[in-house]
Amino acid sequence: MTTQEHRLSNGFRIVTEHMPGLASAAIGIWVTAGARHETAQQNGIAHFLEHMAFKGTKRRTALQIAEAIEDVGGYINAYTSREVTAYYARILKNDVPLALDVLADIVLNPIFDENEIEIERGVILQEIGQALDTPDDVIFDWLQEQAYPEQPLGRTILGPSERVSAFARPDLSSFVDQHYRPDQMILSAAGAVDHDAIVKLAETFFGELNAGQGGLVDPARFRGGEIRQIRGLEQAHLALGFESPGYRDDSIYTAQIYASALGGGMSSRLFQEIRENRGLCYTIFAQAGAYADTGMITIYAGTSESQVADLAHITIDEMKRAASDISPAEVARARVQMKAGLLMGLESPSNRAERLARLIQIWDRVPPLDETVAMIDAVTTGDVREFAEQMVGSAPAALALYGPVKTAPGLSQLQERRAA
Repeated sequence: MTTQEHRLSNGFRIVTEHMPGLASAAIGIWVTAGARHETAQQNGIAHFLEHMAFKGTKRRTALQIAEAIEDVGGYINAYTSREVTAYYARILKNDVPLALDVLADIVLNPIFDENEIEIERGVILQEIGQALDTPDDVIFDWLQEQAYPEQPLGRTILGPSERVSAFARPDLSSFVDQHYRPDQMILSAAGAVDHDAIVKLAETFFGELNAGQGGLVDPARFRGGEIRQIRGLEQAHLALGFESPGYRDDSIYTAQIYASALGGGMSSRLFQEIRENRGLCYTIFAQAGAYADTGMITIYAGTSESQVADLAHITIDEMKRAASDISPAEVARARVQMKAGLLMGLESPSNRAERLARLIQIWDRVPPLDETVAMIDAVTTGDVREFAEQMVGSAPAALALYGPVKTAPGLSQLQERRAA
């Protein structure tokens, strides 16, 4: 497999990887313009804009956008995160030019029809309502807000309903003008693709865009805090977060291995002790999330009102124990799980295209796979124990509780248990 990169004169970046033997390809445009790039008054607009991209352009109606891809058996979609908005398609080899044409059209030429704005506003308000009715979704937004209060990184991706209700056509156009610049865009493709042909098409579609200086964000500051929302649900939901490295920090691999060993699978410490040995929950996991300049180790579990205190205390105890006795076997298992997940994911052209885009966004290059594997293999048991000590000893923390959680231990109580 061959990875190739190219940069147009205006800063627009292109990365492709040919995967022999495939008859299909994945192609997309990743824009460094997510929820983190919004002002408080714009919160939710990046996601709103993602929706509006499919509602008509200067050349195609909403139906024609869908038909153009689906008539050739393809698939088109988009998503918004806190640091990026992505528009992507999966198509057969011969339809790559068509897919890029459609993607360029929806990114560069949306018309923001007033009637369509109102229709899509209703759709997004329903999406917000659905998220608020889903405890194991909304609790992560609340945790994020507590970790990064009064910062763009702490705000929800969907935005509050009162903001979404007020967005108008000029607001959408202004955000596009500010952030949809060629130096903030990455065209990534993998599978049955021809690099030179894609570069030529990209030059046609994006080569005349004027460069800009958008996309700058304030540094994140993990502050921590607690939110407790009492509601008559069947389960008490708990999400606990600890400040950890961003994805440009080499210790991100240590953080990921630690999270995997602590709560990344059925063999992990939290799963074995809290679910298998004590039967305190059905779902419990830990994960390491990362942004450009910060990250968070997140632990989530759902349990009954009567057991939430025991679950929270045992979670802290397991974190403390990991700092002293996490074993070489556990670290080795976590390393293998990371490498297997990476390699298995690369069998999909969609996953590979997304990975290429993220690597270009992070490092402005695609590190060889062997380099990434070497970084994972370089993490020692001592590194993980030292990291575990930081998590339980000094890392700032945030806590979100939702459901029948009136008597659940608060952050101050868990901090005391960390220090005991």
